Amino acid sequence: MNLPHYVKMVEVAPRDGLQNEPIQVSTAQKIAFIDRLSETGLPVIEAASFVAPHAVPQMSDAAAVLSGIRRRPGVVYPVLVPNRKGLELAIENGVEEISLFAAASQTFSQHNINCSIDQSLERFAEVAALALPRGIRMRGYISCVAGCPYEGEVALQQVAEVAGRLLQIGCYEISLGDTIGVGTPGQIRELLCLVATRVPRESLAVHFHDSYGQALANILTALEEGITVVDSSVAGLGGCPYAPGASGNMASEDVLYMLNGLGIATGVDLDRLIDAGRFICAILNRSTGSKVARARDSRCAGV
Repeated sequence: MNLPHYVKMVEVAPRDGLQNEPIQVSTAQKIAFIDRLSETGLPVIEAASFVAPHAVPQMSDAAAVLSGIRRRPGVVYPVLVPNRKGLELAIENGVEEISLFAAASQTFSQHNINCSIDQSLERFAEVAALALPRGIRMRGYISCVAGCPYEGEVALQQVAEVAGRLLQIGCYEISLGDTIGVGTPGQIRELLCLVATRVPRESLAVHFHDSYGQALANILTALEEGITVVDSSVAGLGGCPYAPGASGNMASEDVLYMLNGLGIATGVDLDRLIDAGRFICAILNRSTGSKVARARDSRCAGV
């Protein structure tokens, strides 16, 4: 296999992982969680989102979280912004990088951000006009790249089109999200080859949910196709309120275990990552979604 020597892991648990959890996590707990993640060696930790508090109550303390975390040198702490208002709040809080969310499905776009794909890209162009002159980097996400909970099959050409437009707007990196986890390696390979005709592979990332147990296989396929950036969520936290049946994100611990086994460098410490997962799962009163963490716990318990 032709695999990369290094993979950048993008940790999304503090934002994507927590936003839909029913148990409210306190500001102090979020800060402690992010600080633990910072100590693992992760290069990117998506810290919060500036969205309407009534829409995502879990993210209503974004400003306090950002002001409270201990920023580790070399670590990037991006935040999600849905529009100009969100960007203005991000600017007030000294954010250096923002995330923008588009979709490859018209219906999902309406459910998720209450506008069409074209309208969302117009909004993001307005955001870019304000962010880029200030030196704020922009990362784009595309939801439903392998299937939509409302429309079913999504045309791969539509994914490529949205990716190309995000690149034109000014996103330095575009993450392809299999929101409902239906993609399989053959489909993902075909998708990446097509999208790479519009966006350089070095500017692409993957973000896979594991609903059908295909996420690790899909990540390996992406690595074989020259992708070197992988999104994941510690303990497998996450899920989308607008994607019925979608399970959590691919667990960061499981991704790292595979990368370690392949001899691919990440700079991330597995033991510390597992500890961060245990910490947040105790707060959420839930079991980890990481098979690696469960295996380690079972071994320690002598099971």
